[in-house]
Amino acid sequence: MAKQATPMKKTRARYSDAYREEALALADRVGTAAAARELGLQPSQLYQWRAKAQQKKNTSEREQSLADENARLKRQLAEMSEELAITKMYGPPL
Repeated sequence: MAKQATPMKKTRARYSDAYREEALALADRVGTAAAARELGLQPSQLYQWRAKAQQKKNTSEREQSLADENARLKRQLAEMSEELAITKMYGPPL
């Protein structure tokens, strides 16, 4: 009985963030299909990277808008607290 050859498992390639950014920039310049061929990737991989980059950008923008609103509300609260303290200090006598 002959032993059957077992297929070797492919290891998943890991790409750095810098490589992904460069690949997406290339895809923007020459097109996704051409960039995928040039880099030896599947076009779907580039589309996934683009979607994740866009999601990360949207999340960052949302976090920044929330931080801005939080700062505005803190300033407003400080002003109102100061006005309340002044009103209590100089308000009508009881």
